[in-house]
Amino acid sequence: MIFAVVGPSGAGKDLLIRGALAARPDLHLVRRAITRPADAGGEDHEAITEADFLARVALGDFALSWQAHGLSYGLPRTEVERPGDVIFNGSRAVLTDAARVFPDLQVILVTAPDDVLAARLAARGRETGAEIRARLARAAFTVPDGVTARIVVNDSTPEAGIAGLLAALQPVSG
Repeated sequence: MIFAVVGPSGAGKDLLIRGALAARPDLHLVRRAITRPADAGGEDHEAITEADFLARVALGDFALSWQAHGLSYGLPRTEVERPGDVIFNGSRAVLTDAARVFPDLQVILVTAPDDVLAARLAARGRETGAEIRARLARAAFTVPDGVTARIVVNDSTPEAGIAGLLAALQPVSG
């Protein structure tokens, strides 16, 4: 199974994913290739130049790639095609493409109320007030037609958010 975790900046996706990985050693995190320096902070990623990124796209090295916030992101095919359950931090903007590429894709939308998102973004100290307001304006999101998402509201403790993500990672009974 492949799980895409998506949601607005400040929702706590990376924190919840780290918690789920600690609780589920069978779950494999897809390490994304990103055109951002390795020391830029945030998630552990493969730092890659734009030229190398484009060359790898041409070679078919990525199962899925996209651009967001001035950067290019790629999911290495070798990471995605591993046996067992895999999880990746995805972009809401490419969910339709992701669902086409990964027929068994399970989408988990992590979100929080605007005041919680604003406080978390401010606490990171990486963005100005205007940039935070712009991120909040993009926070509202409707899942594209044909894509179903489980929703995790991450508005309290990290433990509660991780428990919500772990529940969303369970197979649907039916």
